[in-house]
Amino acid sequence: MTFDLQLSFSDLLLMLPELWVTLWICVVLCVDCLMPRLSQRTVAALSVGGMAVALLVLLGYYASGTHGMLFKGMFALDGLALFFKIFVVGAAILVILASIDYVGRFRFFKSEYYFLVMMAALGMMFMASANDLLSVFVTLEFSTFGFYVLVAYLRDDLRSSEAGLKFFILGVFAAALLVYGISLVYGETGTFLFATIAAGGADLTPGLAVGWLLIFAALGFKIGAVPLHSWIPDTYQGAPTPVTAYLSIAPKGAAFAILLRIFFATLIVFKPQWVWLMIGTAILSMLYGNIVAIAQKNIKRMLAYSGIAQIGNLLIGMATGTKMGAEAVLFYLLTYLFANLGAFAVIIAFSQTSRSDEIEDYSGLSRRSPFLAFAMLIFLLSLAGVPPLAGFIGKIYVFAAAIKEELYTLITVGLISIVISLYYYIIVVKKMYINEPTDPAPIPVPEALKAVIYVCLAGTLILGMWPQPFMNFAVSAASIFSGMSGNSAVAGLLP
Repeated sequence: MTFDLQLSFSDLLLMLPELWVTLWICVVLCVDCLMPRLSQRTVAALSVGGMAVALLVLLGYYASGTHGMLFKGMFALDGLALFFKIFVVGAAILVILASIDYVGRFRFFKSEYYFLVMMAALGMMFMASANDLLSVFVTLEFSTFGFYVLVAYLRDDLRSSEAGLKFFILGVFAAALLVYGISLVYGETGTFLFATIAAGGADLTPGLAVGWLLIFAALGFKIGAVPLHSWIPDTYQGAPTPVTAYLSIAPKGAAFAILLRIFFATLIVFKPQWVWLMIGTAILSMLYGNIVAIAQKNIKRMLAYSGIAQIGNLLIGMATGTKMGAEAVLFYLLTYLFANLGAFAVIIAFSQTSRSDEIEDYSGLSRRSPFLAFAMLIFLLSLAGVPPLAGFIGKIYVFAAAIKEELYTLITVGLISIVISLYYYIIVVKKMYINEPTDPAPIPVPEALKAVIYVCLAGTLILGMWPQPFMNFAVSAASIFSGMSGNSAVAGLLP
C-alpha cells in the first residue's frame, strides 16, 4: 500500500475539526502548565469554547455538503462521519459542562481531566472517519487510552481503581481480539481498505469468517453487547459519574459508525450469514439487560444494565441490514444521547449533595427538588419508550425497519423488553414522587449542570414532538448506504 502525503490546503480542510481539537488540547495543556493558579472553571470554559468551535465547523460542513477522502481512502469525510463527529463533540461539550462542579471533588489533576475528555473525543472523531481496518485499530485504541485514566480518576476511591483496572484488562483483551481479527482478514484479502475488501468479492472462507467475528467481538465489547458486557456494571458504578455519562454514550456512537461501515457496506453481500449474529446478540442484550436491571439497588448500575438493553434495541436496526435500518440506528442514538446524558446529569446533581447513588435515597426527591424529579421522570420515560418523548419515536423507527424485513421475533422481544424496562423505571419514579424523603434538605443545582439538564430536556421533548429535522439528519447521514444490494454500497466507501 502506497500513500500520497502531499496534501493540499483543501485536503487539510477535511481534517480541520480534528486539527483544531488537537491544537486546542495543546493550548489547554500549555495554559494549565504556564498558569498553574488558573481556576479549573477557566480551564473548563476554555475546553468548552474549543469544542464549540469544532462543533460549529462540523455543522458548517454538514450544511455545505463538504465531503472527501484522504490517504487513499483511509480517512472518509462523508455524511456518516459528520453525523458521528457532531454526535461525539456535542456529547463532549455536555459532559464538560456537567463536570465543572463535580471536578471540585478531585484532590489532584483537576485541569488534566478536561484534557483527557477532549483527547478521547479526538480519538472518536477519527473513528468516525476510519475507512480501513488499520485506522479502526489505531483510532479505537487512541480514544480508549483517555478512558482508562478517566475511569480510575478518583485515586482515593477503591471502587474507581477497581473499575479502572477491570476496564483496562478487558480493554486490552478486546484489543487483542481486534488485532487477531484484522490479521486474519488481511491474510485472506490482502488489504485493509473497506472498499477494496467489498469490491474484491472474496468468498466467506473459514479464516475470513473467524476474522470478522473477532472484529465484531472487539466492537461488541466497546458497545457493551451481551456476552461482552461484563465490564459495564462495575465500571459505571466505580467511575466518576460524568465519566460514566461520557462512557455510556460517546464510545458507543463511534463504535456504531465502524459497525455500520463494516456490515452495511463492506459485508453487505454476506448479509444472510451475519444477520443471525445480530439477531442473537440483540435478543440476548435486550432480555439480559432488562431482567438484571430489575434487581439493582444502585442507580448507576441500573442504568448500566439499561444501557445494555438499549444496545439490543440498536442491534435490531443493525439486523435489518437495510438503509432504513441504518437511519433508525442513527436516530435512536440521538434520542439515547439526550435521555441518557440527562439522567446522568440528574444523578450528578443529586450525588453532589447526598453523596449517594442508591435508588432508595431518591425517596421524596420531588419535595427536595421538583426540577430534578421532573427531569428524571422525563428521561426515564423516554428511555422506556413512552410517547410523546424521543425514545418512543426512536423505538417506532427501529421497529418499523424490522417489520419491513419481517423480523417479528425481534419485535416481540423488543416489546417485552419495553414492558420490563418500564417496570424498573417506574420504581425510581415511585420513590421520587410517593415515598417520603429521608433527608428533607433541598438539593441545589449548579448553573452549568442546570444548563445541561435543560438542553437534554429540550432534546428529549423536541425529538419526540418534532422529529422530522432530526430524521432528515439521519437520512442524510445514511445516504452512503443507498441502493444496498450486492456491492452497490461500496460507492460510499470509494475515494
